[in-house]
Amino acid sequence: MIKLLVDCHVFDGKFQGTRTYIQGLYSEMIKHKDIEFYFAAQDTNGLRNIFGNADNIHYVRLTSGGSLKRLAIEFPRIIKMYGIDYAHFQYISPLIKGCKEIVTIHDLLFLDYPQYFPLSYRIKNKYLFKRSAKRADILLTVSEFSTNEIVRHFHIGGNKIAITPNAVLPISSNMKKVDVKTKWHLDKYILTVGRIEPRKNFLTLLKAFAELQLHKKGYKLMIIGAPDLAYTKFSNYYDALPNEISDAVIMDKASFPELVSLYKNASLFVFPSLAEGFGIPPLEAIEYGCPLLCSNTTAMAEFGLPEKVMFNPTDTEELKKKIENILESRLKIDPEIVKKQYTFWKSADILYKILYEKKY
Repeated sequence: MIKLLVDCHVFDGKFQGTRTYIQGLYSEMIKHKDIEFYFAAQDTNGLRNIFGNADNIHYVRLTSGGSLKRLAIEFPRIIKMYGIDYAHFQYISPLIKGCKEIVTIHDLLFLDYPQYFPLSYRIKNKYLFKRSAKRADILLTVSEFSTNEIVRHFHIGGNKIAITPNAVLPISSNMKKVDVKTKWHLDKYILTVGRIEPRKNFLTLLKAFAELQLHKKGYKLMIIGAPDLAYTKFSNYYDALPNEISDAVIMDKASFPELVSLYKNASLFVFPSLAEGFGIPPLEAIEYGCPLLCSNTTAMAEFGLPEKVMFNPTDTEELKKKIENILESRLKIDPEIVKKQYTFWKSADILYKILYEKKY
């Protein structure tokens, strides 16, 4: 039986795509009873609420919130203590290699788009990501786009990289519905989701919203995202905001039930990002029945969506025209089109087969 440790420290912080990836992937992987899973985080109760209490699942409490102590001391100790065979890390593996390693490199956007990332981040992570990728026994990523990035920047053969794509987390049958009109005074609104940083390109969406004067038609703009990468205040970065910013509702986070309800009731979801290693929110919008407009760059170009719902994120005029078209037509994408390509059980199946192909 394989003993597999999963670094879940991301569950202790703000919500991000790597958390969705781990939750979706391992909610499927734990169905394999020939693997013992060790999920490690500070908030082990939170993990238990997600992954349950099956006999093949164990929880290991991390004592440090800092990455240096976690990677240099805690994980090597945990690996030795429990006799771990494989350990799965996102981007960066521990200082000392104590077992076989699975590493997922979700993207290398900071190398292709350095203007959107602090210098210290670029210098540190170029070394750490490359070291971890080259040392990995199993190297994973989430898209063809990111595969090509890894091959080009780290000179690793594409045949050594397996793609385990992201997907949409399922909705439980007993999940509470949230009344968005009562909670946030929303009636007609355009929704967008993502960390607040320049790469996410919210300014283009704000300009399109203002120039279309959608506030005069009763629309608001709902932005869900926390400031990131040193952009600590929304107003500090968006210093050229139009006056209609008063019609934007900005929240730094939303619970999963809140997010689902916001998708389901939105007039339109817009994803204007300039670059992504994958981009989960457009798939969520489709799954939850929300009309969509999605950037056509980087990994989003792989989704195979109709041209009428894709746009050049640097072209405000194109975005404006397509916003008007979708608001009028209320065009929705059939979720089954996406599910054929993106499901976590498929990604879990890929990882499971690799584990047993590489078993000692």
